[in-house]
Amino acid sequence: MNHNDEQVTALGEAGGSQPPATGHQGPWRIVLVDDHAMFRAGVRHELGQSDRVSIVGEGEDVPTAVRAVIEAQPDVVLLDVHLPGGGGAEVVKQVHSRSPQTKFLALSVSDAAEDVIGVIRAGARGYVTKSISSEDLLEAIARVGGGDAVFSPRLAGFVLDAFSGSIDVASIDEDLDRLSPREREVLKLIARGYAYKEVARELFISVKTVETHVSSVLRKLQLSNRHQLTKWATDRKLV
Repeated sequence: MNHNDEQVTALGEAGGSQPPATGHQGPWRIVLVDDHAMFRAGVRHELGQSDRVSIVGEGEDVPTAVRAVIEAQPDVVLLDVHLPGGGGAEVVKQVHSRSPQTKFLALSVSDAAEDVIGVIRAGARGYVTKSISSEDLLEAIARVGGGDAVFSPRLAGFVLDAFSGSIDVASIDEDLDRLSPREREVLKLIARGYAYKEVARELFISVKTVETHVSSVLRKLQLSNRHQLTKWATDRKLV
């Protein structure tokens, strides 16, 4: 998350540019789920400067996330989509089987169609990327807590395309099932033109690890080079 402006699009009964009037009292209680401790610390610092939210729990993978959410019963869960143990969609499914009223807002580096659609189909109420500003994130939390569905503008189009049938999610998922969550993240960033050093910095991993993941992705998808990888991802609307 940084201070770049990224407006959010709200879909719901409230509408308008102001957060919905929900009658909610006090700060929104938040559970923060991300497998990067450094990112969680950054979000805690940013949101901690506002009296509109209070972080009441954290998780770093599927089991710890589910446990934190069930124990804390927050108003909104901020959820990364790529997590050890099954991913963000699995967290949503497991929590909703026990606490169906829990609201999830996906907060991820990924803006790929299959990530957005997958977590929304699981039951999340919104999806924004980590480039969102602190103020816009606070607004998104309030909207999701109040019952709206919230998306970054480009991502709202993915959701509409998916439910209208213009994106074949099943075929995308079949190909991507061969890849690990981390390999998918590397694939998307490389396809968007990131250098290995930039991918390493974005994902908090070493350049050597990036090279290993790229080699694995090329082998699993039967591709020969970065050019073919970029075309493969572009053809499937992953970037």
